[in-house]
Amino acid sequence: MAKNRNTETEIHDARSRLVSSALRLFAEKGFESATTREICEAAGANISAIRYYFGDKAGLYRAAFTEPLGDAPCRSDLQAYAGLPLAEALGRLFREFLEPLKKGEELQLVMKLHFREMIEPTGAWQQEIDAEIKPQHEALVALLKAHLELREVDVDAHRLAFAIIGMAVHFYVGQDVVSAISPAVLTGPEAIDVLAERLAGYAVSMIEGEARRRAQEAGGEA
Repeated sequence: MAKNRNTETEIHDARSRLVSSALRLFAEKGFESATTREICEAAGANISAIRYYFGDKAGLYRAAFTEPLGDAPCRSDLQAYAGLPLAEALGRLFREFLEPLKKGEELQLVMKLHFREMIEPTGAWQQEIDAEIKPQHEALVALLKAHLELREVDVDAHRLAFAIIGMAVHFYVGQDVVSAISPAVLTGPEAIDVLAERLAGYAVSMIEGEARRRAQEAGGEA
């Protein structure tokens, strides 16, 4: 039994080393230039391990592209928050969304790889949009529809959803800028948790403002 556990641990460790090495090399060199041989050398793994764990180089790339961030930022299930007060639902969303900011250097490599993917597309980013980002956006829009008591989702609901999540996205793509201007905003896990709480509050204000705007327009039309 203990031997089986040791074997499972070794397999997990070898796979993790491959993903970690692939993330660094793909981020630095891109999919085409980073070779499977140098990835395996960096990971201390046999070249056959890539086929065993990932199928091929493309499978390893997809793992490096998606796995280091875990279940966030694009995997929050807002439908599970349907019965919660708005502020609490948004607080959970932002805490989960910002959790990867606590990963430090690993997150920087992920962002570098994502930026490279946009310039040198392999199809991984489109898969991420279809499988993760779009469903999350639709769930947020559904939450807005319920709170604003909309009969149908309109373009302004989408605008608001993009604006809400865009506040959090800025702290990923503009991490260096934020750290240069006000390091305390992102220094340490506690600061990131406070940021999530503040963003939830800002988002509630945005939604309340949108509700007032719609009410005013409806009154004008009447």
